[in-house]
Amino acid sequence: MKFKSFLLILLFSVSIFAQKDERDRKWNQPVEPFKIIGNVYYVGVTEITSFLIATPKGHILIDEGFTETAPIIKENIAKLGFKIQDVKILLNTQAHYDHAGGLAELKRATGAKMLISAEDRILIENGGKNDFAFGDGYLYEPVKVDKVIKDGEIIKLGNVSLKVISTPGHTKGCTSFWLEVKENGKKYGVLFHGSTTAPGYKFPNEKYPNIITDYEKTFSVLKKLKPDVFLASHGNFFDLLGKIEKLNQNKSINPFIESQTYQDYLADTEKDLREKIKSQQTKKEAKE
Repeated sequence: MKFKSFLLILLFSVSIFAQKDERDRKWNQPVEPFKIIGNVYYVGVTEITSFLIATPKGHILIDEGFTETAPIIKENIAKLGFKIQDVKILLNTQAHYDHAGGLAELKRATGAKMLISAEDRILIENGGKNDFAFGDGYLYEPVKVDKVIKDGEIIKLGNVSLKVISTPGHTKGCTSFWLEVKENGKKYGVLFHGSTTAPGYKFPNEKYPNIITDYEKTFSVLKKLKPDVFLASHGNFFDLLGKIEKLNQNKSINPFIESQTYQDYLADTEKDLREKIKSQQTKKEAKE
């Protein structure tokens, strides 16, 4: 699977996080909610993802979409037979407008605790202000973070234990999460991933001096993981719509259980990142 066309859109789009054009609206079209595997459900939209992890003691919501996505997420949770008030924990993989814009509304609707990395806490509590790449270009309603989470920490709720995996680069506090689920008597490892793309980023970066080192560490960490189910902040990263179509055609086979998409994603995004760094360094050297 190749992500180049998608990444090029990310790199050169002026309105990358705001819903100002047809592409952004296309990213935010409703998708019928469904069970992915075990107690993991999809409650997001066509491109901007959101996942519900259900437990007997309440639920966990990972990523909250655009500001305009929040009502769709609430409706999707209700369609699945769950109560929005039973969401007890809000998590976020990256503090950009298209994944954190709906946080404020969903925090009000749920009364849930917001758990976030220390680095992305700053961006979320500032409502997207002073982003190292986009400045104040893509703002959203600020949200008070209730607890800072750290790499390796285990988030527990009911019968669920979710491991925090620090994967910085795309944002300074970009985070992924690991969950083990059971399906038909078998155990599966599920990865909820932030992003390893670099849309319009500068290398080196004065506002993020450690950006290249952070990306290197992130790829090193991700290459060691072997998820049975790969889920991510953008549906395109793991062929969400294609897998939904396959699931609708044959419900006896779960298309989300496979490893090749993850391997392709890592290879493609790492290649794109290295090419971008090399290109910028070459241009800099030519000017000197």
